[in-house]
Amino acid sequence: MNPFAQPSPLPYQAPAFDHIKDGDYEPAIEEAMRMHLAEMDAIAALPDPATFDNTIVAMERTGAYLTRSTNVFFAMAKANTNETLQKVEETLAPKLAAHDDAIHLNAKLFARVEAVYAHRDALDAEGRRLVERIHQVFVRAGAKLSEADQTTLRALNKEESTLSTAFDKQLLAATKEGALVTGDPAELAGLGEGELASAAAAAKARKLEGKWVLPLQNTTQQPAQVELQNRATRERLFAASTQRAEHGDANDTRAIVQRLAQLRAQKAKLLGFPTYAAYALEDQMAGTPEKAIRLMTDMAPAAVAKARGEAGKMQALADRQSHGEHGAAVRLGPADWQYYAEQVRKAEYALDDEQVKPYLELDRVLHDGVFFAAGQLYGLSFKERHDLPVYHPDVRVFEVFDADGKSLGLFYADYFKRDNKSGGAWMASYVDQAGLLDTHPVVFNVCNFPKPAAGEPALLTFDSVRTMFHEFGHALHGLLSNVKYPTLAGTNVPRDFVEFPSQFNEHWASEPTVFASFAKHYKTGAPMPAELVSKIDKSRKFNQGYATTEYLAAALLDMAWHTLPEGAPKQEVDAFEAEALKRFKVDFPLVPPRYRTSYFAHIWGGGYSASYYAYLWSEVLDDDAYQWFVEHGGMTRQNGQRFREMILSRGSTEDMAALYRAFRGKDPSVEPLLEQRGLAAPKGGKK
Repeated sequence: MNPFAQPSPLPYQAPAFDHIKDGDYEPAIEEAMRMHLAEMDAIAALPDPATFDNTIVAMERTGAYLTRSTNVFFAMAKANTNETLQKVEETLAPKLAAHDDAIHLNAKLFARVEAVYAHRDALDAEGRRLVERIHQVFVRAGAKLSEADQTTLRALNKEESTLSTAFDKQLLAATKEGALVTGDPAELAGLGEGELASAAAAAKARKLEGKWVLPLQNTTQQPAQVELQNRATRERLFAASTQRAEHGDANDTRAIVQRLAQLRAQKAKLLGFPTYAAYALEDQMAGTPEKAIRLMTDMAPAAVAKARGEAGKMQALADRQSHGEHGAAVRLGPADWQYYAEQVRKAEYALDDEQVKPYLELDRVLHDGVFFAAGQLYGLSFKERHDLPVYHPDVRVFEVFDADGKSLGLFYADYFKRDNKSGGAWMASYVDQAGLLDTHPVVFNVCNFPKPAAGEPALLTFDSVRTMFHEFGHALHGLLSNVKYPTLAGTNVPRDFVEFPSQFNEHWASEPTVFASFAKHYKTGAPMPAELVSKIDKSRKFNQGYATTEYLAAALLDMAWHTLPEGAPKQEVDAFEAEALKRFKVDFPLVPPRYRTSYFAHIWGGGYSASYYAYLWSEVLDDDAYQWFVEHGGMTRQNGQRFREMILSRGSTEDMAALYRAFRGKDPSVEPLLEQRGLAAPKGGKK
């Protein structure tokens, strides 16, 4: 019996990882696709006139086997992959694309959807929203195209899915191979004992005895650059990061990138859009790429100017500290930014990450920070489950309870970096909430924090703490969903809204009550000294010119690729990238994009193509929403319950702009974001 053939017998249909083998996925998904198509064909062939119940609701009930198997498979393909799973993914990617086309290009099925859509005004609000959403998905998938154009579209979709899968595989290998390896501990001078132990453990895991390994994170800049005193090592690490997928070998992703951009442009043109970005944003809050680009380019001058000011302070510090070899002055380079920024932060705020980390132990942050805040705001409580199987020893499982003691669902946490795990941090679901199907949420967070050596505590930077709160904000969006239809439930919302709950949740990491609850010394339990807390608060806007500029550079680079009418640039990838950054006026050499084209997984393999701007668009919402909390008494159960009922529980049951206006009482304002990032003067004060 395939373990996916029937719903899991575990609580809330949690995956039975102790019974799932690598060989189960492919036959399960193959059979599940066949069954799903049969279900859809049966709906399409019904002799009765199309109604909401016999067509739309019936469609919502299909594909349970496919959902069960693919939710787990793609989770493992990102978080715990191996050669077997990669081969399965390569095999299934084009088949799943063809499966999707077979449904959405089914003329008889679409005719029934059209018939219900024509009478949607007779439905209740949630039913009408569901019909409109499903109709839109069919149209955007090519349901109204001619048969010849549909054939062309199927070929484009098949090739795109194949190449996106290949990109992910090559980038994972390139990131692993790109790690900095050294046999000389002097090259790692400045790293703390914990970091050195982790580097030694990483080397041992790769069977590199007597060496140290700094694995690459997904971003351009690497955490170790903050502490590495050896400039040559910093430059080696920076080069390893920025060139990881550009060595002209089997893991070079640039040819894939160019072809993907071309395929997407062709697809958009076929569907009646001038560019892929125009197609991608049609059903987003922004609506058009011009609006998204305007939001970013309006911020760019202030962000770059602030970054230049930050660079000036670092250059002055570098000049004072050293004149380099042979009497030559040190000229700040992009590999130096993190190191000298930390020196400036120490000088201006007397704040050192090594002072902070002992007070930010992961388990305490999770229980007394992330979970504590969810309890204060939404009345939730959490109990760790040790009886449920997991796919890796690092993974933990928690049952989530509501204020009345009722069990809501399950939360899985997988926090430490592994070589077989994709970079970055994310949330997804094994099981989505849906009243129609009587399913409850089973969600997970995945991060890539450095794993401590055996017996050592996992100590975090405050940036990593914010990442935990961010990803748990996504988890809350899934856990607190209270929606009838699966298509509209949980995080099934536009890309430029989905980051709103997650970024909003970051604010509570700094809330005094929450911070005091988790910021305690891992050995003594003593609270973080008030002086150190004050330093963290005062440094909150530090380096925001850099952070904003690197983000804008990446997001505008995404737009540059996806606003090409033909998809294929005239220049090579690196030249196109340089020209685009210059055109958008974010070409500050000391601040490279957060992701360069060749390792920009969000847009080539992660579903954020033409949508990386969404983090900024959502940040406008989250800072504005937080301002509402400030104006109404801050972190209270009453305020949290209002946010839960009006935002977190609603999924996509209403137009997102209308949903937000109902909560806030007005459209969002960009001013809170500018103030949070230090790009505008706070009310009544100086910048």
